[in-house]
Amino acid sequence: MKVLVTGGAGYIGSITCKALEAAGHTPVVLDSLLEGPRVFVRDRIFYEGDIADRALLRRIVEEHPDLDATIHMAARIVVPESVENPYEYYRDNVAKSLELFDELSALGKNRVIFSSSASLYATKDTFKVTEEDALAPGSPYARTKLMMEQVLQDVSAATELRAIILRYFNPIGSDPDLESGIYAKEPSHVLGQLVMAARGQKDSFTITGTDLPTRDGTGIRDYIHVWDIARAHVRAVEEFDAVLAKVQAPSVIINLGTGDGVTVRELVGAFQEVFGREVPISEAPPRPGDAVGAYANADRAAELLGWRTELSLQEAIASALAWGEKRREILGYE
Repeated sequence: MKVLVTGGAGYIGSITCKALEAAGHTPVVLDSLLEGPRVFVRDRIFYEGDIADRALLRRIVEEHPDLDATIHMAARIVVPESVENPYEYYRDNVAKSLELFDELSALGKNRVIFSSSASLYATKDTFKVTEEDALAPGSPYARTKLMMEQVLQDVSAATELRAIILRYFNPIGSDPDLESGIYAKEPSHVLGQLVMAARGQKDSFTITGTDLPTRDGTGIRDYIHVWDIARAHVRAVEEFDAVLAKVQAPSVIINLGTGDGVTVRELVGAFQEVFGREVPISEAPPRPGDAVGAYANADRAAELLGWRTELSLQEAIASALAWGEKRREILGYE
């Protein structure tokens, strides 16, 4: 199968492209390179441009009429930045995605797999959430994801467009071959910050939020190896029609997580165990837009996609550390 991957030069996008290739499929990358580095595209079919460029989308389909599906990953993703610059997030994540979906529909390319986020979920006493649980997105970033879920549900109900919406929990780790990984010079996510502190690039790792209503006062998350996330996209591409036939609906939402909740303090403990040394730790209040957290009930992914996670938290941490040593060679900076 041939698959258009928007944001295919990004962290999860580039690794998903590799997983598609490993399964015998051909990714076609569309990326503006606003964030993702060109080197992550490697020798794949590549179009540099904007997802809202309808003329470019028409050219891609004209040159690749055999496209079977689109995986839409292109988005702005930094929660504190979305609080500071909401306009850019609503423009790029919502308005431009509307143009993409409308043009794909007009071109008859009606299978869309959308990258959504577990940051949509409301805090729940048990923290374990199903796809039907209450939503309370706490940042402009999260609200853009909810809006696009609603758009896809409405558009798929009214047109031939069909959608599998994947709610990611917390991807960590790197490409198994260490060819791509986190590329931000200072990653905003927790494991990237831990790696920087471990390698002496930061004075300490800061735990943001220590009096939250969890078992140790720190945020709770479902940390999932990015390769498992990538594998789930392959299953969604391969089983697309069968999945929607099973649910007898034009769209469906599926959690992607391990099914286990890990607090930030527990993550630090696991990290230090893999790293073999202690990491300097400091504490601070929660950042704007931070959520207490949740972890996945992933039964629907098992039922519909035949997918469960295969890689452990420790394996994800080890791969992130290995990428921390390798990234200068790939990216040209620490």
